[in-house]
Amino acid sequence: MDAKAHWEHIYATKAPTQVSWYQQHPRCSLRLIQRAGIRPTDPMIDVGGGASTLVDDLLTAGFQSLTILDISATALQLARQRLGAHADAVTWIEADITQTALPAHSYALWHDRAVFHFLTRPADRQRYITTLRRTIQPGGHVIVATFAPDGPQQCSGLDVVRYTPESLHGQFGRGFELVESISESHQTPWGAEQKFMYCYCVRAME
Repeated sequence: MDAKAHWEHIYATKAPTQVSWYQQHPRCSLRLIQRAGIRPTDPMIDVGGGASTLVDDLLTAGFQSLTILDISATALQLARQRLGAHADAVTWIEADITQTALPAHSYALWHDRAVFHFLTRPADRQRYITTLRRTIQPGGHVIVATFAPDGPQQCSGLDVVRYTPESLHGQFGRGFELVESISESHQTPWGAEQKFMYCYCVRAME
């Protein structure tokens, strides 16, 4: 089963509130986005945003230029149904982040909670980083969350790569300053604990 078929199956067979990564309110992500201090009109992308509730909270906070990218059309449709008429204020992209082209310097903030750690092949990680570097604006903000070194070794039946703040920051290459890292003990809907690590970096001005 390829990656798209895998995630379509996940979202077709489980409610969004029953997947392990579900959060009613993604507090760590929101805290770091607020720290970035971008303007409500600045463009922001949530990679792997799918059915996440982050977009709900960002709209409530007044952000006006939001793009949600996910490999699963089902996940995106679930989010659009949940948002109702508010979904029209969001740009929705169905794509694999390792296989898509996004406009250069198009986003002031890049957010990813739990996509990058699924990229176990170096070539896929390199394509992701190449897209990130081309897409994020000079001086832009990058927030990426992965499983921590003491987090799960698999998720949804797939292997993952676990990171420390230093090893994740090192993936971005030169020109990105590590501003802050956060550890999170995430509780799954069935009460299991998963250790996450968040990195917040800023791209150097060019």
